[in-house]
Amino acid sequence: MKYRKLGSTGMNVSVIGLGTWQFGGEWGKDFTQVEVDAMLDKAGELGINLIDTAECYGDHLSEKFIGGYLARRKREDWIVATKFGHHFQGHLQREQLWRAEDVLKQLDDSLRALQTEYIDLYQFHSGTDEQFDNDKLWSMLDRQKQAGKIRHLGVSISASGSGVHQTSAAADVQAEAIQVVYNRLDRQPEEEILPLCIEHKLGVLARVPLASGYLSGKYKPDAVFGQGDVRANHKEDVRQKQLRAVAEIATNEVPSGLDMAQWALAWCLQHPAVTSVIPGCKNIEQVISNASAADLDMVKDTTQ
Repeated sequence: MKYRKLGSTGMNVSVIGLGTWQFGGEWGKDFTQVEVDAMLDKAGELGINLIDTAECYGDHLSEKFIGGYLARRKREDWIVATKFGHHFQGHLQREQLWRAEDVLKQLDDSLRALQTEYIDLYQFHSGTDEQFDNDKLWSMLDRQKQAGKIRHLGVSISASGSGVHQTSAAADVQAEAIQVVYNRLDRQPEEEILPLCIEHKLGVLARVPLASGYLSGKYKPDAVFGQGDVRANHKEDVRQKQLRAVAEIATNEVPSGLDMAQWALAWCLQHPAVTSVIPGCKNIEQVISNASAADLDMVKDTTQ
């Protein structure tokens, strides 16, 4: 495994992290604690130390699985990132909660679910610029940092917004990391977000690095996703366009004999702004495959 410093946090994070939206039950599979433990054990064995979750991946369900694991392991071995701003109400349904008092409750609920006394990276989760510009919210979060409940703050940019304002203003609210959708099929962050992150010395977590699995190389243009899978909600024309683009990338860009998913993760990590990628996983085999991307020559360790 290779490691990089996450912005100005001083934390050395593995270039391959572990995304855990799937543990909340919205990706076509329900998990058990035994399955989650096995995947996290394998991740730790392979040098992965970064777990990314959220309050609304299930009703703190993903966090509860992670907490069940952390309660029986060395907490200091892991960098835990979670988020705030929403409450799970059902499959792909969320209630917006941005008042300072609501977020404080979410924070305490997350700490209980994670069975930990502190969160390493607490991230504003896909809110609007208006919701972001809330002095009472950030003042409350600063007090929680002083109290030791939060070590560092971050901003997870909404996939539906530009993110320029929040990235530019991150330092003003003491946020030190940006999470953004970035992959070979979605390069928009290269235009403004990633250059701003370099300018402001912000760490970058690239989420959806496999483009919701399209860049795994497993799906053909006629692929069908079952009920309960997030991808089943993607518009048919968009899904087909994505799959055709993937086929072209596989033919023209991925070196012969190289696993496409590993190539796609390493491709993200080539950008000088990107600190870590946080792909999801449904089994131990995917954890192993994802971690192997760190071994590719195109991935550099920048902790030195």
